[in-house]
Amino acid sequence: MAQPDSKKIFFENLSGAGKAIAVLTSGGDAQGMNAAVRAVVRMGLYVGAKVYFIHEGYQGMVDGGENIKEASWESVSSMLQVGGTVIGSARCKEFRTHEGRLKAAHNLVQHGITNLCVIGGDGSLTGANLFREEWSGLLGELVEQGSIEADAIQKYSALHIVGMVGSIDNDFCGTDMTIGTDSALHRIIEVVDAIMTTAQSHQRTFVLEVMGRHCGYLALVSALACGADWVLIPEMPPEDGWEDKMCQKLSANRAGMKRLNIIIVAEGAIDRSNMPITTDYIKNLVVKCLGFDTRVTILGHVQRGGTPSAFDRILASRMGVEAVLALLETTANTPACVVSLCGNQSVRLPLMECVQMTQEVQKAMDEKRFEEAVKLRGRSFENNLKTYKLLAHRKPESELPTSNFNVAVLNVGAPAAGMNAAVRSAVRVGISEGHKMFAVSDGFEGLCKGQIKEIKWADVGGWTGQGGSLLGTKRTLPAKHVDKIAEQMRKHNINALLIVGGFEAFESLLQLYEARATYEEFCIPMCMLPATISNNVPGTDLSIGADTALNAIVETCDRIKQSASGTKRRVFIIETMGGYCGYLASVGGLAAGADAAYIYEEPFDIRDLQANVEHLTEKMKTSIQRGLVLRNENCNENYTTDFIYQLYSEEGKGVFDSRKNVLGHMQQGGAPSPFDRNFGTKISAKAMQWITKKLVETFRQDEGRVFANSEDSCCLLGMRRRALVFQPVVQLKDETDFVHRIPKEQWWLKLRPLMKILAKYKTSYDVSDAGQLEHVVRNRPRESDASVAM
Repeated sequence: MAQPDSKKIFFENLSGAGKAIAVLTSGGDAQGMNAAVRAVVRMGLYVGAKVYFIHEGYQGMVDGGENIKEASWESVSSMLQVGGTVIGSARCKEFRTHEGRLKAAHNLVQHGITNLCVIGGDGSLTGANLFREEWSGLLGELVEQGSIEADAIQKYSALHIVGMVGSIDNDFCGTDMTIGTDSALHRIIEVVDAIMTTAQSHQRTFVLEVMGRHCGYLALVSALACGADWVLIPEMPPEDGWEDKMCQKLSANRAGMKRLNIIIVAEGAIDRSNMPITTDYIKNLVVKCLGFDTRVTILGHVQRGGTPSAFDRILASRMGVEAVLALLETTANTPACVVSLCGNQSVRLPLMECVQMTQEVQKAMDEKRFEEAVKLRGRSFENNLKTYKLLAHRKPESELPTSNFNVAVLNVGAPAAGMNAAVRSAVRVGISEGHKMFAVSDGFEGLCKGQIKEIKWADVGGWTGQGGSLLGTKRTLPAKHVDKIAEQMRKHNINALLIVGGFEAFESLLQLYEARATYEEFCIPMCMLPATISNNVPGTDLSIGADTALNAIVETCDRIKQSASGTKRRVFIIETMGGYCGYLASVGGLAAGADAAYIYEEPFDIRDLQANVEHLTEKMKTSIQRGLVLRNENCNENYTTDFIYQLYSEEGKGVFDSRKNVLGHMQQGGAPSPFDRNFGTKISAKAMQWITKKLVETFRQDEGRVFANSEDSCCLLGMRRRALVFQPVVQLKDETDFVHRIPKEQWWLKLRPLMKILAKYKTSYDVSDAGQLEHVVRNRPRESDASVAM
């Protein structure tokens, strides 16, 4: 396929020839570890290095022998979708001793290994750094013992370490997300969604315990994602007397016609005296004080199991490749680093800086400096906690500010999972800010017909986990009905507008901005939140709904590939949605382990198709039994899904047969993923706070009305690399291809060479955007809490 221009050709500038890289997983297992192992192996082999598995973690390194095996390309096939770690993980007391590390050094030298990629938690990474610091001394001892030749000290003079954090707890400072966290959230939310249906039937209260001995991330984010009534985490123990407040909250919710209560407890939850708060204590408390039928569910190791989510596969694949890059660029003076994620960007941070800050969090908790512990966890954690408090706990009417502003919220375009979470967040934050919130049914079509009514706090209860659009959404643009829309805005005295939608929402906002010259009703603060499975809105790297669609694609691809296990060699041609935007095909292809993904943004011809068929034929002649090819629905008007299927069928005769599948609207349906629930919730809360600020700024006291006609009062809130940014829509026009409804530049195109490398294609890889070694920042700029994943 045609390749994008590359500033650096990776395999020319960074050769791995003559180097040996070993990869191991240590500590607790986490979904996505296998994707990271696969990426390290294939990227290492791609650059010409030898790559070794170290089975059973540090225990395997100490024991040596069959535990250290050379890896081949085929040895990591079919492991992308497998949970846990196929190379094994074990806790090793012996490695903590000097003698154990001496044995490990001897075993590595015997294989010529001086580059180590460690996937584990802070304990595993700390051990790796100590091993690195002792390395030259260990080699000296081995020479004295006669275990290795004297020239080995010079030949293997330095041990290079790169870490990747694999932990479902997300308890490592310096990265927004650790490998496995998103998958664990999927398991938790699946259980919570299922429990809520039975709880509603019997009017029960459920107390759920989730993992997190020292970190409340899973508890906090799952509470945010399901709208739990109460959450207890170790970083922020409840104030004394919390029992009465919790019971009052549960009782008030029942009085408000809510038939169930959900309380989420981190396993390490404590009170202000550092005493544990158990699920049984909470159950007995609720039964005694309220008499509610109460049940306890402890999720346990379910959270570690199952297949990794699309997010974890992509994160682990990106980190694995970045880890190999870091090892190739490292020198004897480079400190051991950990590959991290900040916003939507890979970064490299000094390993021990991250470990020290992680240990500082625990120290702050032990010393009851809880506010500091929350801050040390990072902006993302702090923001999650603030957002949860804002949405879960309604202030009494007497404490609410009285703004006298009316704010309307509507959905525009095709439905996307997470829209309802965004609307719920907007309504509740708006009410907390003192506004009167209005819900518009059926987008601008409904607005011009007057389908607008006030929406209250309780009206959006339970919306977070609902798929589709409960408000109703239409693709109708406002230009045709602008006079009627202005009339309704005037009639209901709407002072601000929040639009949740895709490309149509972007076009709508542009039309309303242009209509300001004629209709003063549109001279109000207006903000748009991108929500579309296609992820084709300019001004943002990610859209609400795209993650849910990706997971639907990846789950289906897993099942389709599995359907061919035990049969003859087979290639599947899968068509994805997305209009002219190839995001779903490309990123879905990376997450599902596709051999090729055809998209509009990267033109291809019959020669490229032929080359792909030949490449697959060659792979099929070895041990690869199944091939996967994704095609974006509008990638080429002539090379249709049927055409590509027929071409592969004909050219693969005698080697493989082909099957095709059009995924269709299943990509739009289903309950939103944890990512989409939280992304929608958080950016919507941020948008409402921006609207409040703009309303105050643009209110004219002398006229008693809001008047906003500047560019910066009509914005799209999007995620750009590391930050959430409000961008005037009129300034995004030049960045947009309106004919094909896509941005002119799209960040994810840089991930395509990754997919091709991992599928054994020789290709250009642009490393100009690779992570550079940075230092851990205690308090990042306020905007940068735009964690890619929550």
